[in-house]
Amino acid sequence: MSSNFLNPVNTQTWTNGRHLVRCVKVIQETWDVRTFCFMSDQPIMYFFKPGQFVTLELEIDGQQVMRSYTIASSPSVPYSFSVTIKRIPGGKVSNWLHDNLSEGDQLPVHGPVGLFNAIDFPSEKILFLSGGVGITPVMSMARWYFDTNANVDMVFVHSARSPKDIIFHRELEHMASRVNNFSLHIICEKHGMGEAWAGYRGYLDQRMLELIAPDFADREIFCCGPTPYMNAVKRLLQANGFDMQHYHEESFGATPADVREDVKELAEQAAEAPDVPLADLNQVEFTATGKSIRVGPRDTVHSAAAQLGLHIPKACGMGICGTCKVMKTSGEVVMEHNGGITDEDVAEGYILSCCSVPQGDVVIDY
Repeated sequence: MSSNFLNPVNTQTWTNGRHLVRCVKVIQETWDVRTFCFMSDQPIMYFFKPGQFVTLELEIDGQQVMRSYTIASSPSVPYSFSVTIKRIPGGKVSNWLHDNLSEGDQLPVHGPVGLFNAIDFPSEKILFLSGGVGITPVMSMARWYFDTNANVDMVFVHSARSPKDIIFHRELEHMASRVNNFSLHIICEKHGMGEAWAGYRGYLDQRMLELIAPDFADREIFCCGPTPYMNAVKRLLQANGFDMQHYHEESFGATPADVREDVKELAEQAAEAPDVPLADLNQVEFTATGKSIRVGPRDTVHSAAAQLGLHIPKACGMGICGTCKVMKTSGEVVMEHNGGITDEDVAEGYILSCCSVPQGDVVIDY
């Protein structure tokens, strides 16, 4: 396979869609965090915007499950990509990945997509703020700037529960030791018996922020972490009159555990809904399966498919991940997405079924 990587004719470029990849390496980052590295048997250049994410398509206990994870690696290392995942107590997918995904295993991935990225919001001065495993998207950004020798003044602030929970600790220190435009600050909430820690302790607050980045008001800020952490950061910035147009945070939430729509629930909702005049119903036809249905004026293409028993894979349900992309061959829809589809795909006729509401009769190739 190595000879193929030297032949540009055999090398493809990653585009948003479904791709089969192979796990080639598993790295134990901390006691409960692992990095899974992926490549394709057919060489692919994994170009993406640092900060974007992919959706893994898994089969767990005989059920298809989709989960979205930020890409932690940088597109400056283009022949592979990696996701870094924390084991969560009771977490169905994270625990399964830690216990079952091994080197050599294949799985489909969807993406890359995401509005939270460093390319769309360029700046010469950046403040990265992260908490816990929320470090992954900002690490991808920092790696990109570091690897490309970008003239960007970076302040990297990471909050961890304790020293043993610091993800990418050695690599971050290496980066800080090599260039003078990468200022590293790690905050530990606490430290255990026998753990030496001379850095910041507690939680990021006004005093700490002013010590670390006194010019934070002049920086583009990228933030990712648990929701309480991001809410606290926003309150702190707003209290200081920060222009929130220069604040960006990872916005996709937990993916539903079950991708398949509950058809019974949809039927019950339809039964309870007020009668809609026949003239106001829209017909959604799925040509590949020969099925069609009339739906109400607020129903999405995805819910129409579910009522017919058709399973269009989806993950986020908010037009972010791009998993539910289908081809629309006729008709018009209103699609309120959140970055999960490109302008090029829209121009070709693709839509995201989870957030597309028919504006009349439509025909879908599915």
